[in-house]
Amino acid sequence: MTKIAVFILTIFFALVALFSIYNYDTTMIHVPFSGIYSVPKIGLILFSVISGVFLMLTLVALRDTKRFIDNYRHVKRQKKEEWLEGLYSKAINQILANNREEAKEILETILGEAPEHTDALLRMGDIYSFSGQHEKAAEYYKRALGASGGRSMEALLLLEQEMEALSMWDSALNYAEEILELDPDNLSALESKRSILEKIERWPDLVEVQKAILKLEHLPDRKAEESRLSGYRYEHARQLLEANDLDRSGKLFRMVLKYEKEFIPSYLGAAEVLLGQGEDEQAVEFLERGYAQAGSVILLARLEDLLINKGEPERIIKLYQNALNGSPNDSVLRFLMGKLYYRLEMIDDALDCLKGFDSADNFPSVCRLLGELYMRRERYEKAARAFRKAADPGKLFYCCSSCGHLSAEWAGRCPGCGKWNSYRFDIYGRSKL
Repeated sequence: MTKIAVFILTIFFALVALFSIYNYDTTMIHVPFSGIYSVPKIGLILFSVISGVFLMLTLVALRDTKRFIDNYRHVKRQKKEEWLEGLYSKAINQILANNREEAKEILETILGEAPEHTDALLRMGDIYSFSGQHEKAAEYYKRALGASGGRSMEALLLLEQEMEALSMWDSALNYAEEILELDPDNLSALESKRSILEKIERWPDLVEVQKAILKLEHLPDRKAEESRLSGYRYEHARQLLEANDLDRSGKLFRMVLKYEKEFIPSYLGAAEVLLGQGEDEQAVEFLERGYAQAGSVILLARLEDLLINKGEPERIIKLYQNALNGSPNDSVLRFLMGKLYYRLEMIDDALDCLKGFDSADNFPSVCRLLGELYMRRERYEKAARAFRKAADPGKLFYCCSSCGHLSAEWAGRCPGCGKWNSYRFDIYGRSKL
């Protein structure tokens, strides 16, 4: 007790003593369940004051005791958290050192003390995921998600990846959508959703997802993303074409060409729609305009088939001649022209067209065709030399201009790198990027 408090109490009791000298009156007090008592007024005052002081001191003592207990718990909790944090740091170091079993033991110790330690649960999931135990990894990620109240972006992203690894596409898609509910502009979640939708070929949904990605301000390669959108529209149109929904398919093919005038697969797709509608001449004219616009010899090759089937070979010959007049040194055009003459049994014209090819060794497709042409002219020695260099006359491959993938069959999308509109003819018999 401080000196001031002693001084105040002394003054108080002195005043009480002074009042007691001049006040002898009593008052009657009825005690419950007892009798009636006569008590001096000054005594009643003193009793009231002492009772109040006692009550106050009791409350202060209770408050201080609570503070002491809370502080003790806080210190104990803080020490435990520091200890757990130290263990977690050791576990991370072991993971970085590729000692995953040691890290696993440390993390199990942490989870034994704190079962809802979110970071420890996530790292345990990582360890199981690394070892290929995706179901076990998903269990820990789900526990981490629950410990975070269902709002851990990291847990949701990791769960989505595990569901993909387990080929559980619907679950993976649900987790991606949960992330997007929390953060609609999350690029990682949008890309994950896009990846899943590609695997299950939901092209209309992919178009919408890609539009959402293109609305984001900061994209690593906006041009590539715009090209993806065209690719998804093309795939949707192709899907509709396969379902014989010609009207909608044709509109989508033309929409792609509206944004990418050199998207060759869409020219071919739109032409197939016209053919399906019985508009053969319109299909030919459409491909002619497409060649004038895009300059792709793949369109010329398709025109070749259409016009021969229509019985108008002179029309495709004229197209090839006009094209060669504009690009006389184009090896692919010369090869296709020679191949056309061979197809039409115009052997001398074919030989003239292929004459003077630079280093035929570099053109297996040309060698194959020349061998067949020499056979038709009974020039067997030259034919034998040509066939020794190549076989299968007229066989022509497609080559992806992006990854170099070779294919004997046409495709709007390269199966090697997944890019659209990347195939070109390869008369070399090997990829040249």
